Amino acid sequence: VQLQASGGGLVRAGGSLRLSCAATGSIFSIRTMSWYRQAPGKQREFVASATIRGDFDYADSVKGRFTISRDNARDTIFLQMNTLKPEDAGVYYCTADIHQHGRSGFEPYWGQGTLVTVSS
Repeated sequence: VQLQASGGGLVRAGGSLRLSCAATGSIFSIRTMSWYRQAPGKQREFVASATIRGDFDYADSVKGRFTISRDNARDTIFLQMNTLKPEDAGVYYCTADIHQHGRSGFEPYWGQGTLVTVSS
């Protein structure tokens, strides 16, 4: 199982980016898919999550600016980031709780991250 994140880049403050993360491999089911981010010198922090039932959660710092969505048919999540601020910069990681075929239970998987740079 792999998670492949993409869509990062350089954007001016106030601009927008859309991140994608696709899960591939021998997947039976995916429970929650989430985005985290890590700025240089800081701990990784939660950004947003989407459950298979369509429940969404956001960090307070991104509410009203970021929107997470999920395509269950493609095992993919997206993060639409609007009105970006310099403090949104960092490496964005996707994670998912995945139940693989032939294994019991859900296990967490992490993608490799995609870099978001916001210039002021």
